[in-house]
Amino acid sequence: MSNSSDLWYPRSTSADGKRLLATRALRGLADGAVSVLLPSYLTAIGFSSMGVGAIVFGTLLGSAALTLWVGLAAHRLGRRRVMLAACALMFATGVGFACVTAFWPLFIIAVVGTLNPSAGDVSLFLPVEQAALAETVAASDLTAIFSRYNVAGAMTGALGALASGLPATIAARMRWNAVAAERSGFIAYAAIALIAATIYWSLTPAVEAEPIPLGTAPLAQSRAVVMRLAALFSLDSFGGGLAIQSLLALWLFRRFHLSVQAAGAFFFATGLLGAFSQLASSWFVSRIGRIRTMAYTHIPANLFLILAGTMPTAPLALTFLLLRSSMSSMDVPARQSYVMAVVPPEERAAAAGVTNVPRSLASAMAPLPAGAMLDYSLFGWPLILGGACKLIYDALLLIQFRSVTPPDEQ
Repeated sequence: MSNSSDLWYPRSTSADGKRLLATRALRGLADGAVSVLLPSYLTAIGFSSMGVGAIVFGTLLGSAALTLWVGLAAHRLGRRRVMLAACALMFATGVGFACVTAFWPLFIIAVVGTLNPSAGDVSLFLPVEQAALAETVAASDLTAIFSRYNVAGAMTGALGALASGLPATIAARMRWNAVAAERSGFIAYAAIALIAATIYWSLTPAVEAEPIPLGTAPLAQSRAVVMRLAALFSLDSFGGGLAIQSLLALWLFRRFHLSVQAAGAFFFATGLLGAFSQLASSWFVSRIGRIRTMAYTHIPANLFLILAGTMPTAPLALTFLLLRSSMSSMDVPARQSYVMAVVPPEERAAAAGVTNVPRSLASAMAPLPAGAMLDYSLFGWPLILGGACKLIYDALLLIQFRSVTPPDEQ
């Protein structure tokens, strides 16, 4: 008789895999809350849309640099050690945002810290955690474990977005200072870092890769395919960065005058839709392959994003954003497992880092023009341009990689 946990974990999942799903859930909770709190808090302390965009730019730029370094150095430093160090930086980031209000000190904290302004994972945890997760299941379960990994983060991210309205609600009822109440969200972010660190501490040596001989490049066999994927992923991420969750929240605040509580409830709903949709990813992959799954589910989602930006009322805009969320995340586990499947195990951390760094850099470039557009006009130009960029990515992905299949799909 199968254990009830088999309904959630793929059969081959090790204890380490279950621990990594738990840490992803914890980080998703923290990221979901601060991604909605961030624009509200920065606006409350006097930042313009351009200033908010600059802070978001700083978080993504710093994440890109750290992600690249971690991906290329993890095989020498050890995955468990890197994840523990990342938790220490996450703790310092939460404390820094809670204690500092001046622009330039906050910008520096944003650049060197781990704050994530998006609904997805763009932090330095990403390459090493994904590489470690790929060691915890059989090759046939790669897409399934990455589906669970992303669902765990998305579901708790939705809960975090919903909880982001609690400080404002409590402050209003207790007649507390609203800014001080919102700072408590960043203290909670720091506390979650400590909890995640205790779980990373319990990981076994099985999550570590086989050591690479001295003088060997981190990407020796898979360099060509990884670089081509990285270039395409950067285009997708630039489009996504124009409508990243913190800036999407800012657009809703300013164009339709949504409250933080209403925005939190909305992003809770979109997070749940995105989470549950990813469970279908492995079903599609088993029938049409990873690349077709990535493109065919992404195209309608991007059309919905464009339509949302043109809507004149909040109900219509929110409806199309909900439709977008029901499909926009189905490509994520397919993309992650595709990268892990087409490279050798010892190159997985480097491949995850190199493919995700252009994503982070491209995302980092987008908030500044998006913030400038919102200062100039509250029409949904960032959403329209973001959807257009992502549609071009979908077409190029099909053209270049439809025939490049990993061993388990041949």
